[in-house]
Amino acid sequence: MMADVTYLLSALSGVAVGFTLGLVGGGGSILAVPLMVYVVGVKNPHIAIGTAALAVAVNALAGLASHARAHNVNWRCGGAYALAGVAGAFAGSSAGKAVDGQHLLLLFALLMLVIAGLMFRNRGQEGIEGVVCNRDNFPKVTAFGFGTGVLSGFFGIGGGFLIVPGLVASTAMPVGRAVGTSLVAVTAFGLTTAFNYALSGLVDWPLAGTFIVGGVLGSVAGTALSRRMAADKGRLSTVFAGLVVVVALYMIWQGIGRLGL
Repeated sequence: MMADVTYLLSALSGVAVGFTLGLVGGGGSILAVPLMVYVVGVKNPHIAIGTAALAVAVNALAGLASHARAHNVNWRCGGAYALAGVAGAFAGSSAGKAVDGQHLLLLFALLMLVIAGLMFRNRGQEGIEGVVCNRDNFPKVTAFGFGTGVLSGFFGIGGGFLIVPGLVASTAMPVGRAVGTSLVAVTAFGLTTAFNYALSGLVDWPLAGTFIVGGVLGSVAGTALSRRMAADKGRLSTVFAGLVVVVALYMIWQGIGRLGL
């Protein structure tokens, strides 16, 4: 009975993450690990991170297919960014497994505050259409890719709101195009992190499956609502950034209590 409740909570958490991803774009996966720990009840933070990484990667792949059909992916820039970041994600996930789980959650919460700030700052940002990745900006793109890959692997997140600002900063592409392009890297980083954690037996496959199914359903609903509220995307991002701050503060409070700080 308890197992059934756990899988139900996992599916509902996946719906919440998928809905948020569809509604506001990249960044919704930042809630995957907190939901795994505090809602689903995964006791081991490392298993929560490894499982969330796999679920987010599969959901990102589904989102990538949708953006590709809409011709909203810069494959050359996304591929270069992801290729550099895979090495970073493997190194970051290896380091993350060596860090105490409770300390890792506390650091994760601090990163969430940084991401919320980026979301708020970039809510109305524009860019340059038609940018290309070439010899002039390739070193910058790969440097940003490696750096965000390390952070993504260390914390076991898709890193959409790390990758989107990185793509914008390194290529000057519009945020809308960066969101679609970022899913190339989100998928690659998530699969790399999940693979590394799976090598250590730190992925709960049934939970990942239910989370993924819920994420697909939530994404469909979120994307449909997003089309209706296209004019309010900036406001939606601001509200979501506020939610991320609230969750991060809760995690910090929990982490301080559990660590006896």
